[in-house]
Amino acid sequence: MNNRWISFTALVVAVLCLLPIAGVVLAAFFGSFDTLAMLADTVLWEYTWTTLTLVILVAIGTILVGVTTAWLVVTCDFAGRRLFEAALVVPLAFPAYVLAYAYTDVLDHPGIVQSTLRSVMGWGPRDYWFPEIRSLGGAALMLTLVLYPYVYLMARSAFRMQAATPFYAARSLGASPYKTFLHVSLPMARPAIAAGALLVVMETIADFGTVAHFSVQTFATGIYTSWFGLGDRAAAAQLALGLLTIALLVAALEYMNRGRAAYATRGRQEKFVRFSLSRRKALLAQLVCLMPVLLGVIIPTVTLILMGLRSEQDIFSPRYLRFVENSLMLAGIAAVVTVGAAILLGTYHRFCGTRRSLMTLFVGRLGYAVPGGVIAVGLMVPFARFDNWLDARMEAWFDISTGLLISGSIWLMIAAYMIRFMAAALGSYDSGLSTVTPNVDAASRVLGQSGWATVRRVHLPVLRGSVLTALLIVFVDTIKELPATLILRPFNYDTLAVQAFRLASDERLEGAAVPSLMIAAIGLLPVLILCAQIGDWRARPRVGHLSES
Repeated sequence: MNNRWISFTALVVAVLCLLPIAGVVLAAFFGSFDTLAMLADTVLWEYTWTTLTLVILVAIGTILVGVTTAWLVVTCDFAGRRLFEAALVVPLAFPAYVLAYAYTDVLDHPGIVQSTLRSVMGWGPRDYWFPEIRSLGGAALMLTLVLYPYVYLMARSAFRMQAATPFYAARSLGASPYKTFLHVSLPMARPAIAAGALLVVMETIADFGTVAHFSVQTFATGIYTSWFGLGDRAAAAQLALGLLTIALLVAALEYMNRGRAAYATRGRQEKFVRFSLSRRKALLAQLVCLMPVLLGVIIPTVTLILMGLRSEQDIFSPRYLRFVENSLMLAGIAAVVTVGAAILLGTYHRFCGTRRSLMTLFVGRLGYAVPGGVIAVGLMVPFARFDNWLDARMEAWFDISTGLLISGSIWLMIAAYMIRFMAAALGSYDSGLSTVTPNVDAASRVLGQSGWATVRRVHLPVLRGSVLTALLIVFVDTIKELPATLILRPFNYDTLAVQAFRLASDERLEGAAVPSLMIAAIGLLPVLILCAQIGDWRARPRVGHLSES
């Protein structure tokens, strides 16, 4: 495989990644605006306001939880710190809509919490007020509990890499640990925190399962309603274009803001020494770190298990085994295709290093800023028209009906997953590829190896861990993906995520617990691998009590 072939294939992948955006724009501007005008008079402003409010609430919540817990596990020493350092990542294994199903069963009017209150206090249904879980605030809480690890991981890494000298200099000038954190450590970590918050915002904009279950009207639910409820693909594309505009605007603003931030520490970096907390403050730190794990992992898991035991779902029935088979097959194919495309783009830029190769990497990463529902609409509209055109031509010329050749197959779903999760695969592969020096490539070429032979015989064996990580990330993200799967799946082709959503939509929450548990169990594998990698098991020296300084 020569470099010309690599260049051509990389450009094809980049064009495919751009296709959904082009499809959404064309469908939005060349379709009828009648439905959009009706939506503008009724719910369009509600979509906009609710989406923006949800983004702000989740961003604030994840930053507060993620930064606080990251600072505690990095700078303070207390019992259970090493366990919390890894456990705080575990909520990543849970989709937000799974938590929504669990907490609805617990906190809704017929749930155990309100039933117990009425039984103990002797209240009637109208004698008390209880927060409504099926609300905008409830959706924000669910998303915060599963998305804060993005900010936590970024902030933790930033705090660990900071030199101790600026911190100790501020302390020597009389600043308290709290003020030093606010005025020294936090500003230095701001670019990393902003990067984590950007991931959170993108995931919040793209969420469909949680807001749909809680009946929160956002752009994501509007796209689905226009597509399936109103049967208007043009209106769905127009709403998708609005959602895409918000996502890209957020990404551009964060990129420009982070690009102006630069912090550097010169000279020898002194090793940071953790503070040994007093008993009272250690207990407080333990509670702060425990609450996200308790609310985001323990309570939902126990609730889902109890719900599943009460349900009538047979996980070993042929129907359920087909859901599992479909989910695993889609995720497996998507993982291989996506990581293969990421290796192709990374190799193209590695060997060429031109503006064109850099642009293909940028386009490949762009998919993460595009919600799954937008990608689905952007792919379905042009390919459905192509299928209809091809079917009409084959009928006229050869009296043969081709049917939905592309839009009715799983390969359009695979393409959507590849576009959506390419950024995650590229990030993992590029981080590993950066450890391979250019001299290794030069030596391989001197020995007569072609570009692809260098990748196959040198890069891939060295980067086996990075490739495996990328495969696991894409595999799990595909298992959890809901809006793209709902829109693009062929007729009667259901997955675990679709089954959970269907049962929850019918208010059969106990039945929805079974596929939800399976999704979380599959997602737990890469998270456990990540937990094993991030733990800091080396003891560090400690200084006096924080309360005494």
